[in-house]
Amino acid sequence: MAERVEQEEIFSQVLRAGRRTYFFDVRATKADDYYLTVTESKKFTHDDGTFHYQKHKIYLYKEDFTDFHEMLKKATDYIINEKGDEVISERHQKDFKKEDTKIDAEETTSTESFTDVSFDDI
Repeated sequence: MAERVEQEEIFSQVLRAGRRTYFFDVRATKADDYYLTVTESKKFTHDDGTFHYQKHKIYLYKEDFTDFHEMLKKATDYIINEKGDEVISERHQKDFKKEDTKIDAEETTSTESFTDVSFDDI
């Protein structure tokens, strides 16, 4: 399998968010048109102090910008409207207490299948 050689970034932004870093890079196609790569890089530390990064990448082309933007906005608006913008989690709040420790098996399955999505080699 031939390795894909990526073009140099034309425009780049970095969002650091705890153990995750998001890179938004504008690149050029061979025809000199632009596209966007969004890369999530997550740092994992081993017991011995060494670490590695796991990366997931999305390639987004101009013909998909409008639909992608609309769906992202609808999804983020839904979350804010339903749950507000305050972070609610064990990880972010030391005094967080689970209301119900019983987890529905169907809910666990759907959550696990979502988090198992990998955008490598797209």
